[in-house]
Amino acid sequence: MPHKNALELALAVQDAAIVAALQGYENAAISGLCHEGAWEAAISAIRMMDLDALVADEPAKRGQQP
Repeated sequence: MPHKNALELALAVQDAAIVAALQGYENAAISGLCHEGAWEAAISAIRMMDLDALVADEPAKRGQQP
C-alpha cells in the first residue's frame, strides 16, 4: 500500500526533525546563546539533517528490504 509507506516515511522525517531541533536548541542554549540564537540553531539543525540516510534506513526500520 503506497500511501502507508509514504505516511510512515513522513512520520519518520517529522520525528527526526523534532529530535534535531530539540538537540540543536539544547546545545545552543547550553553554549550560552540567547533564545533567538538557540532557535536559529534549531532550524539550522533541521536543515542539516541527512535525509538520504533517513530514507535509506527507513525500510530496515520497517523490517523490509530496501
